[in-house]
Amino acid sequence: MGWTRGVRLGVDVGTVRIGVSVCDPDGILATPLVTVARQAKTDESDIPADMLEIARLVADHGTVEVVVGLPLNLAGVEGPAAKHARAYADKLAALIAPVPVMLTDERMSTVAATRRLSDRGVKGKRQRAVVDQAAAVEILQGWLDAQRRRAG
Repeated sequence: MGWTRGVRLGVDVGTVRIGVSVCDPDGILATPLVTVARQAKTDESDIPADMLEIARLVADHGTVEVVVGLPLNLAGVEGPAAKHARAYADKLAALIAPVPVMLTDERMSTVAATRRLSDRGVKGKRQRAVVDQAAAVEILQGWLDAQRRRAG
């Protein structure tokens, strides 16, 4: 399948927060967008408020694809965190259809994001506030770079 031009969102699913990144329509550069707090189900539906917020972001940005990080362990095997991310991605895909949701290996994305933030002098509370977005950038940028290598 060839490259489709358009905005993509990267999603780092955590148990407390969800980091979201966005890329330009040409898929060159991923940038931080927002951190969404994980929330329990809303009163009016069985869809969690955080998922509704991501669906709103998908619509607002005219997103053509969503890339969700799959946290495989170092051996490349799915553990409990990966199963949780896969379940989240499946539910999100049903909510935002026909926009496709892709899973991509995100091993070490949070570690890489934390290191980059530290290298830039962002520490402590300021780092915790943006590390999820930075991890989402790592996820989306890695996926974009891989797509370019495949096409290339």
